[in-house]
Amino acid sequence: MNRRRFILQSLGATLALPGLTSLKAEAVGGTAAVQLAKGAGMGARRFVAIGNLLGFQVKQLFPTTTGNAYEKTTLLEPVWDNRSQMTVYRGLDHGVKGGHFAVHSFLSGVLNSEAQNRPDGNVTIDQYLAEEVGFETRFPSLTVGSEGGIHGGCQIAWTKSGVRVPPVTNPAELFEKLFVSESTERQNRRVQENQVQSSILDSVREEANRLSRQVNKEDKDKLDEYLTSVRDVEKRLELRKRWTTQPKPAAPFDKPANRNAVEDLPLLYELIALALQSDSTRIATLEIGGDFMPQHLGIKKDYHGLSHHGNDPESIAALITLEKYQIEHFGKFVTRLSKLNDGDRTLLDSTTVLFGSGMGDGNSHKNSDLPIILAGGGYKHGEYRQVSREGPNKVPLCNLFVDIAQKMGVETDRFGSSTGRFA
Repeated sequence: MNRRRFILQSLGATLALPGLTSLKAEAVGGTAAVQLAKGAGMGARRFVAIGNLLGFQVKQLFPTTTGNAYEKTTLLEPVWDNRSQMTVYRGLDHGVKGGHFAVHSFLSGVLNSEAQNRPDGNVTIDQYLAEEVGFETRFPSLTVGSEGGIHGGCQIAWTKSGVRVPPVTNPAELFEKLFVSESTERQNRRVQENQVQSSILDSVREEANRLSRQVNKEDKDKLDEYLTSVRDVEKRLELRKRWTTQPKPAAPFDKPANRNAVEDLPLLYELIALALQSDSTRIATLEIGGDFMPQHLGIKKDYHGLSHHGNDPESIAALITLEKYQIEHFGKFVTRLSKLNDGDRTLLDSTTVLFGSGMGDGNSHKNSDLPIILAGGGYKHGEYRQVSREGPNKVPLCNLFVDIAQKMGVETDRFGSSTGRFA
């Protein structure tokens, strides 16, 4: 049998079945089981994660007093007025090593290089949640970041197949994605493309059903595994069909001009807030990467170079300026959500916001003892909490992700490297 290969480029997927030794053939298939849209609902659970590529000065971040009477630190000063809306955690991490090459595990707990034999690979919590609840909105998730800086583009979000989710890279692009509808001509073309791709998937499914009756158990397992990927493609196609001719929300202001990663940060936060408020998505990530240029804050050295400060006071002072700026705008985002109504509560009550980094110490390339702040989401806040950082009582950061998933309505008792649910 000739090898069959279907490429659905506009859906971001290439469907090619692995080799089936019992037939010496390949095929693809799936089933069209896509949950219907429930529409926007007041109080729907939402999740936002903000990551920093190079970490924070934890000595200037973490207090010494636990509980709700913790003292103000240098890096907590910009969010001091938000302390009743957030919790600061110390001791949470993933137990991974690799410095810059492990930062991508921030939201997954799993290194990409070690994910091949895991059922969910190194899927990040945002993409995991998007698969479960994301198909109720136009965009299952939004990944915002850059394609510049050290080690390439934004690496905060990963699918369960180990693919990096490419980011929306600037405010103008994000604005267009959220508020600018395609022309009627383009929409009509989309409808035609959807019909063609539906026909392809129907053909694929028929062939897969036929092959499943002929292959041995080993190859049937391969087919079943591959069909999971095909179902994901079907979900994306159904989602696109549902929204192709639906108008986008009215733009609240004119399309912004792109400036730079530093000056654009407040606007990216505002656009994410509007995306949540308009129910365009319920899942979003924002990564502050290596293209965050200190020169725009009057600092001469580059960000990566500053992170390897070697305890130089001048470099540390410059880093603190950078980090306070990032934390300040995180705090303003939290405040912004707290002022937006979501039924009988605020958007912050409905949105769990995670802020931190996959790097615990940029100077020494440590990925342990990560800086973690959690805001909103209906949690009881106002505390600084420390957990055991080593030994048998060590608490993985993924335990917190299990708790977040359950609060999002996802029935799971594990995620990544979790050992249970964070209490």
